[in-house]
Amino acid sequence: MKKQFVAAPKIPGYKACEYLLVLSPHEDLWNRVMKVKEEFAKEYECPMAFGSKPHITLVKFTQYEMAETRIVNRIKMIAMSMPAFKVDIQNFGSFPSHTIYFEVVTKVAITNMVKELKQVQQLMTINKDNKPYFNTEPNLTLARKLLPWQFEKGWLEYSHKHFTASFIAKDLQLLKRAEGQKGYSKLNCFQLMNLAVVTTQGELFSQQK
Repeated sequence: MKKQFVAAPKIPGYKACEYLLVLSPHEDLWNRVMKVKEEFAKEYECPMAFGSKPHITLVKFTQYEMAETRIVNRIKMIAMSMPAFKVDIQNFGSFPSHTIYFEVVTKVAITNMVKELKQVQQLMTINKDNKPYFNTEPNLTLARKLLPWQFEKGWLEYSHKHFTASFIAKDLQLLKRAEGQKGYSKLNCFQLMNLAVVTTQGELFSQQK
């Protein structure tokens, strides 16, 4: 179950934002997924399904903006050390009784990346009641926060539907949403470069493997 976020404490002069670190599919697959989401939204009266954009969440966290630079630098170093990898999607799965998703069948590379990203856990933690969520069950959401009838009828149909696709994950995208903002905007993109990354006295050196 996904972690419910507690509102960040308000400190004068400091703005807290929500952040998502995600994998995004290429344009053709993005369009295919959006078509399925649109069909689901119309059939099951669920506009939220079409409103959310295709991605696989790796980490979700809330933090003050002043920590952004340090977090971005740490994520960049981790991404530089990781190779690009293939993500295979096959058919659909569900979290009863509220979410239906596109099933990611190649989970190992993603879960390994999430483990590496836990190195940044302390920087991503705004307080003890609002810790970052690291996704250990990677999936690509079709629709979430479904009403009981939407889930029951939707899952009855989609549990028998077929969908096959794949994409090469070449980068991580960091998305940001300020308080009061409706959607997320892209803050940064980190290339997966498969480099040997070493830090010495605050300097970054890289050497191709």
